Amino acid sequence: MAEGSEQDLEMIKILVVDDETRMRKLVKDFLSKSGYMVLEAADGVEAMEMFYSNQDISLVILDVMMPKMDGWEVCKEIRSTSKVPIIMLTARGDEKDELKGFDLGVDEYISKPFSPKILVARAEAILRRSQAKEESVLEFDSIKLDKNAHMVVIDGEYVELSYKEFELLSYFMENKGIALSREKILNHVWNYDYFGDARTIDTHVKKLRSKMGEKGKLIKTIWGLGYKLSADSE
Repeated sequence: MAEGSEQDLEMIKILVVDDETRMRKLVKDFLSKSGYMVLEAADGVEAMEMFYSNQDISLVILDVMMPKMDGWEVCKEIRSTSKVPIIMLTARGDEKDELKGFDLGVDEYISKPFSPKILVARAEAILRRSQAKEESVLEFDSIKLDKNAHMVVIDGEYVELSYKEFELLSYFMENKGIALSREKILNHVWNYDYFGDARTIDTHVKKLRSKMGEKGKLIKTIWGLGYKLSADSE
């Protein structure tokens, strides 16, 4: 069990955003020692580029005062597409700042100077909480589906789906790599036994593929059976 936990830990990616090189190095050193993979950004613009090019970031540690794009702006932009946990770092101990941070969806607020060990402990507590909710968030090949928020993001772009299209994509993602018969899809998504023809499913799959753009081709047709969600090479 312990081995599995350590292996999972190595896969957890944390983005640290601060314009002070010394501060980034300090935070990175402590997080790396705890087994996390750390990405760094020196300003808000670089942070957003890093965030969009790495869909599997599990936590963002974000300084408020930065050039080009401050922490508040970065937080707003991240929250427009993602619920990834955010820890805000600030030199200010102002209550107004803390309230502003929580209004924007910040998970934790830590004032400088701080103990790196405390920061790591807070990060681990937040990651434990977010992992407990992880079952509601499904990810596959740049597709992120959040069941609780009823939201789908593909390649960083929000995609609007109907209720049935959303349920269909959820079922495909929960069973990625598995060939699903039309009977199974109908029973799960439409909740009734399969007696009619396949046009109901085929029509919805066609619409879903269209809305998914390039990623629509990940839904493969299994002739004579049904469908399968799998990577292009499979």
